[in-house]
Amino acid sequence: MTVTRSIAVVVAVAVPAALLMAMPGCGNKEEPYKPKPAWSGRAVNLPDVPTLPAKPIKVGDSYTVWGVMHQLRSIVHVNDVKDKDLSIVGWVVKTNFMDPDPNKPGHYLNECAVHKTGKGDPEGCSPPVPAFWIADEKGDTKNAIKVMGFASNWAQLYDQIEKDKKAKEGDEPVQDEFLGIALPAPVPNVDAKVKVSGTYGFAYTKSTSGIETDPVHGIMTYQKLEYIEKPPTPATLPGMKP
Repeated sequence: MTVTRSIAVVVAVAVPAALLMAMPGCGNKEEPYKPKPAWSGRAVNLPDVPTLPAKPIKVGDSYTVWGVMHQLRSIVHVNDVKDKDLSIVGWVVKTNFMDPDPNKPGHYLNECAVHKTGKGDPEGCSPPVPAFWIADEKGDTKNAIKVMGFASNWAQLYDQIEKDKKAKEGDEPVQDEFLGIALPAPVPNVDAKVKVSGTYGFAYTKSTSGIETDPVHGIMTYQKLEYIEKPPTPATLPGMKP
């Protein structure tokens, strides 16, 4: 019985070994590499590589409008500008000082709130928050950043516009009692070039009517404004005399 089992084991080991010896060596009979000829068919028409605009991120210590918006939308640089105190240089391209009321032809969205400080707004008066927009180019309202927080209400802005009419060198601007800041003097208007300092981010949170957000352009919460070029035309509000 023992001899029979030993013979079976030897046979089982020997057969695979014999098969391996009978197999040809790996790679011995492979065909040699033959390089393929270059493509001779129709050439592919690819578009030219686009030339990206060489726009600066900053001018001096201040961001450009394009630059700060680019950083805000960048995964890499968003934390460099989001909710940070910084300065932006740009042209005032729009205000909401004289926005018409679409539901009342001939009227304005803020006219119920345009009066001197110390007088209350009528019941049901819900005007927008005072705002202006800045861009890198004059008239470019599509690529502009909204600036808010330079006046808490239209009465504060009314007083500053009235003060601008009689302003003398060295006059102190109106102090906004709710925001605790000085209003810009003169009040910003279209085609002024400004350097606005404040907090930049996706939202404005100082309005009593709620939070306003802009995930594309961002919003600048005002702290200070310096004029590079003053507005060619003084700002005004509905019903105010020039």
